[in-house]
Parts: sequence; structure tokens; C-alpha cells
Amino acid sequence: MQITLCGVSLNYEQYGDHGPNVLLLHGWGCSIELFRPIIDDLKSEYRLTAVDFPAHGKSAQPPEPWGVSDFAQCIKALIEKLGICRCDIIAHSFGCRVALWLAANEPDLVNRLVLTGAAGIRKPQSKEAKRRSARFKALKKMCLAIERIKPLKPLAEKGIKALQNKFGSPDYNALNDEMKKTFVKVITEDLSPLLPRVKASTLLVFGENDTETPLWMGKKMETEIPDAGLVIFENDDHFAYLHQWQRFTAVVRAFLK
Repeated sequence: MQITLCGVSLNYEQYGDHGPNVLLLHGWGCSIELFRPIIDDLKSEYRLTAVDFPAHGKSAQPPEPWGVSDFAQCIKALIEKLGICRCDIIAHSFGCRVALWLAANEPDLVNRLVLTGAAGIRKPQSKEAKRRSARFKALKKMCLAIERIKPLKPLAEKGIKALQNKFGSPDYNALNDEMKKTFVKVITEDLSPLLPRVKASTLLVFGENDTETPLWMGKKMETEIPDAGLVIFENDDHFAYLHQWQRFTAVVRAFLK
């Protein structure tokens, strides 16, 4: 189903006709499809709503570069429009950024949280990462200076794109120019200050070997969110919820009941 909110055409799906309302929020670069096993297993017990974030799945791109709060305001509008306030939220990775923002800033919309592979805490930069960043900035500055020389502008623009491809992450390089600006706004935002303001009961599920959102992030969230518990899926990674979806839904059921 399609609905236009905050200037964006959103794709969403709903399942189940009884039980508590549960909203599913996927990770960056993903879509509703990565929640398919979870949906199929829970739809007989809950009213499920799954949404493709703007610029993901079958949803349109935002009209301008967005940050976490913009995505959250869009999801807030969806919750209110569909009449599913006080919903439980199951979120993965980037979806957890939005869920945390909503729980901290719009507590009346949120009942409980299930956050798996939760993003939102900035990783400290390693020495190597700092060196790479400094080198990128220096080379980009040089290209921008060359760009001001009109005959050399096309060459400078090619140089900047080459630098972005070399120094950018795969997620960054897969995006168009406008979404790259959104990506940078999202990943540079540290949501740590919001954690103590999250009053919703929170279940954290992390893969022991997650390299995208390492386990130390889950432990920090468990410590700083007032009512939180952490479950670790041993020998699994950032998509532990999907690899072990039956175990995941069993844990979710126990928590929500």
C-alpha cells in the first residue's frame, strides 16, 4: 500500500487482525523483505505494520537530504495516520535510530522496543581512520580549489567522485549524490544523549560477532536505557535476527507477553 506523508510516497504493509500493534523498521539499504520470516511467524498473534523507509524498497526518495529526526517525523506521521499509537516497535540497525528518537521524543507513540543490531552510537575513530579522513579532506580541498578554474571544472568534478569512490564505504558509494548527503547526516549523528530519556521497556538483541554495530554498543545501551535487557546471539553477526529468526521471534514473544 502507498501513502504520501512528509512529501514522500511511502510503501507499507499490514498483517493480522487482532493482538497488539507492532511496527517493524528495517535497516539501511534494506526493505520490508528482510523482515519477511518475522512477519510470517508473528502475523497470527499481532497486528503488524511494516514500512519501507524513504529511498528504500518501494518508497520514494526524500525531497531533500534528511537526518534521523526527519525520518522519525515521517514514521510518527505514519503511526498517527494509521491509528497505531502506543505500538511496540521491532527495529534493526538504522531502524533502531528512528525507534530510539521516537521513544525519547514522542513517548506517547511507543509502548515497548525490540532493537537488534542497533545503530545510533558513534564509533570512536581509529588512528588509521583519522589518517584516511584527513587525507580525503586534503585531496578534496585541492579538487575544490581546481574546480574554481572554469576550464578545469570537469576534471575537478571527476577527481572528487574518484575520491568518494576510493574513500567512501560500500553503502555510501551505492547511493546517488542526494542520498549521499542524507547518509552522511544519518551516520554522523550520535544518539547516545537520548538513551537515558528512553522510558519504554527495551529488549536488545545483538550478534556476538557483529562488526557493523559491535556488541559493546549493545552493552552501552543496556546500561544507559533505564529499563533494558540484552540478549546475545552467539557466533552471529549484524543480521543475527534473520539468520536465527525462529529464536528471535521466540525471544520477542516472551518479551512482548
